[in-house]
Amino acid sequence: MTAILTNLFDGVAYGMLLFVLACGLAVTLGLMNFVNLAHGAFAMAGGYVCMVLVNRMGWPFFAALPLAFVSAAAIGIALERTLYRHLYARSHLDQVLFTIGLTFMSVAAVDYIQGSSRVFINLPAALQGQFDVFGVGIGRYRLMIIVICGLLTIGLQMVLAKTRFGSRLRAAVDDPRAASGLGINVPQVFAFTFAFGCGLAGLGGALSAEILGLDPYFPLKFMIYFLIVVTVGGSSSITGPFLASFLLGIGDVAGKYYVPKMGPFVIYTMMIVILIWRPNGLFGRTAAR
Repeated sequence: MTAILTNLFDGVAYGMLLFVLACGLAVTLGLMNFVNLAHGAFAMAGGYVCMVLVNRMGWPFFAALPLAFVSAAAIGIALERTLYRHLYARSHLDQVLFTIGLTFMSVAAVDYIQGSSRVFINLPAALQGQFDVFGVGIGRYRLMIIVICGLLTIGLQMVLAKTRFGSRLRAAVDDPRAASGLGINVPQVFAFTFAFGCGLAGLGGALSAEILGLDPYFPLKFMIYFLIVVTVGGSSSITGPFLASFLLGIGDVAGKYYVPKMGPFVIYTMMIVILIWRPNGLFGRTAAR
């Protein structure tokens, strides 16, 4: 039982991490109807910024995390203003081809600058190791991830559902012309939303570097995980990807622990079963917009 609870805790932490990594893609794909397969590149950027600040410049880990968010968001806003904005009205195929090309360019650039070796972030002593609660091993770093990601999830849901900006974003997505007529600055709303999604990816990349490792091929290795989370959860809300991250995180950790030879296939099996049951995802719309 203690082993089951320990795996459950690790699965929850992994699921929360997957959600923070993928929720930016859920925002751009579900709310902005834009397919950004370069999402992992922004996560990689945030991870490397955090690694350089902590490992090479001696910054405290918690001071480097906001810089990871800001740097990824700044890169996102720069690319959105210069490149991405011209693709909003294009087909999804054009968006896929452009963003996958951007991903390969980022992989090549990071490999040239940082090298191909996998790196990890030096954690403070307070986040290393674990402690036992009734025999259940609780990793300090994973507990920190659950707390941070949980607060981010609640804040993101409240912003999208309870604030004026959330209503403006939904209006801009559903009918940009009508939204502009009502005085909503649609390009500005899209730019801020895109930058925020990239910033969340960068923060997720910084948080995941210790667990997943960081190397130039990070965007390619975990692209499928981001897509699975959004596809299984449904791209029309944040609730769907959040629950999908939990299910897939727990299933992936349990599969690798109990059936290590087939562990990597568990997450794909879960995806197939869920999509057969709910072709549009757990909370997907039944009809296209």
